[in-house]
Amino acid sequence: MASAAAAAATAAEWEAAERKVLVARKPCFGLPTACPTSLPVLLYLRLAQVPFDIHVDTSFPDADHIPYVEFGDCVAFNNEKGGVIEYLREEKILDLNSKHPGVSPTDVLSTKAMVSTWLADALQYELWVVTDGSIAQDIYFSDLPWPIGKILHWKKTRDVKQLLGITKQNAAEKEEEIYQKATAAYDALSLKLGDQVFLFDNSPTDVDALFLGHALFVLNALPDTSVLKGTLQKHENLVNFVEHHKVQLLDDLSSPSGLGSSPSPSSSSTPRKRASAGQSYKPKPRAKKERTEEEKKFRRRSKYFLAAQLVGVLVFLSVLGGVDSSELDDDDGMDYED
Repeated sequence: MASAAAAAATAAEWEAAERKVLVARKPCFGLPTACPTSLPVLLYLRLAQVPFDIHVDTSFPDADHIPYVEFGDCVAFNNEKGGVIEYLREEKILDLNSKHPGVSPTDVLSTKAMVSTWLADALQYELWVVTDGSIAQDIYFSDLPWPIGKILHWKKTRDVKQLLGITKQNAAEKEEEIYQKATAAYDALSLKLGDQVFLFDNSPTDVDALFLGHALFVLNALPDTSVLKGTLQKHENLVNFVEHHKVQLLDDLSSPSGLGSSPSPSSSSTPRKRASAGQSYKPKPRAKKERTEEEKKFRRRSKYFLAAQLVGVLVFLSVLGGVDSSELDDDDGMDYED
């Protein structure tokens, strides 16, 4: 009873909010957000014809709570309740799939699982393991000092290898398996799409948003040498599907003008209250006062000292946080070299 009342209150909050806010990573590669996780959420809102603003968060480059959607005093975070799209669906706030009573839910779920696992794994593999790091640098770390960005990139690469089960011994076999699954997924999606406008009937589902986000990133961000990009481009109907919806959904969002910066989010559970209901995304700068040369020199030295300390702490935490018995075993050790 209480949960039903809470869900009803959240749905009412959504309806009452004049404008929703999507907090995502910054634009890049001709996309309004170049983050492979943020892009499907943006597309889901666009497919549902929901008016919203986009704000860019560069404060937390390795945080998993981004993207998130603010509406009224509530926030739906990426790292809770299955992600933003799943949260909006489960809370019956915004469910594109409900418009397809004639489509088998099992068919939708199996297609969604294929996109969320096989294709998502292949994209993670290319972004963090195969490429030279410049794409991830542009999306996540370009606003950070070089040493910190380098450390965070190394840590993320290590995490992705662990997630995909890649070791020195099985690297070649795992790569073949990842690309085989991606090829099978593209084949199945191409067959399902045919010459339709959407994957299921004539209106969108969350699967359309997930696949469009994946494919837009692959075609616009990955280099021409990408195996994944080359495999996708073999399916003309999938490429046409992506280009058609890019024009329909993103052409008026591709410019970074109007994008704001976001404050750091709360850490309480979804739905939640923001720290300040009327908090501005761009706080007013305070008037600057002139500093003496001595003060300026002291501040410069302080910055260098703090930066050195931060790098040292990050290195320590990165190494300490990833050490376990399997990594200490030479036979199963991970290869973390670039």
